[in-house]
Amino acid sequence: MKSALLSLVLLLPITARASAADAVVAAEPEPAEYVRVCDAYGTGYFYIPGTETCLKIEGYIRVEERFGRHLVQGSDWNSWMRAQTTFSSKSETEYGTLTGVITLRDNVENSNSRTAFAQEAYIDIANLRVGMQYSWWDNDRSIGTGETDVISSNQTTHNAIRYVYEKPDFSAGIMVDELEESYRTKPGEKPNNIGIEGQLFGKAGPVSAYLLAGYDTDTQEAAIRGIMFADLGPGQLGLYGIWASGANYYYEESEWTVGAQYYVKLGDKWSITPGYQFFRHIALNSVGDFTGGDAWRAGLTVDYKIVKDLAAKLSVQYYDPDNAPDQVQGFLRLQRSF
Repeated sequence: MKSALLSLVLLLPITARASAADAVVAAEPEPAEYVRVCDAYGTGYFYIPGTETCLKIEGYIRVEERFGRHLVQGSDWNSWMRAQTTFSSKSETEYGTLTGVITLRDNVENSNSRTAFAQEAYIDIANLRVGMQYSWWDNDRSIGTGETDVISSNQTTHNAIRYVYEKPDFSAGIMVDELEESYRTKPGEKPNNIGIEGQLFGKAGPVSAYLLAGYDTDTQEAAIRGIMFADLGPGQLGLYGIWASGANYYYEESEWTVGAQYYVKLGDKWSITPGYQFFRHIALNSVGDFTGGDAWRAGLTVDYKIVKDLAAKLSVQYYDPDNAPDQVQGFLRLQRSF
């Protein structure tokens, strides 16, 4: 018994040292994979780890104080906010660059009134684009940074398919839209119809121009829009005009309209954009034809770059329609971009 106990005592330290050594053995370190910058498609892109796909994340936070007669529930002013994020992916294939874009947007008027949705979600390859995308009638693409112009109607994003032929100073494209909502035109108009757009773009020196046509297959009416930009003096002059055969999804504000704006940059931080627009025959009868009444609007938009990626915008517009009260409307905006 004494011999067995002595052997056990002598073996315990050896066993403890072996167990301790086993407990502290470290695993082999895994090789680290750092995010690589992708400069093939411009700034802001990086490679998704483990792939050859480049990704860019950008967006903005926008806060506005809006004003105008009876703007919301009888109030003449309204606070409003938007948060938007865009994910853009690009990679190379045998057919050219494969692009995928998702834009998420949340508009908030108050804690009980908010709308979150996908503003864009499309695939683009070989100049062919399919999915939810901006129409060529969208105001953001239209006449510049001013806010005086009203040159489209209804929603300007659609589930659509488009093809564009592009050269540096010329492009031509066709787009087929699903028109998803009802609107104030001819009786019996229903959603989920088809619209067709065609656009031409050309540039020669300091002058560039767009010619756009849209046809609403449900109302069987069309609208044609022309826009021209020209570098003139210290700024850029923009001229535009629209004619509609009858009220339709793409344009139903008036039978025809013409307008102008002049964008001037004042140093590195300030810019101003005065503008004017005239509308002919703004009233609609029971079958969606323009019958009478004119209107005009004039205004001024002032932009100020506070610091990098933080800007303010003040827009004040005066609107004077026939047979209705005139009014002053606009907004003060603060926007942080990233």
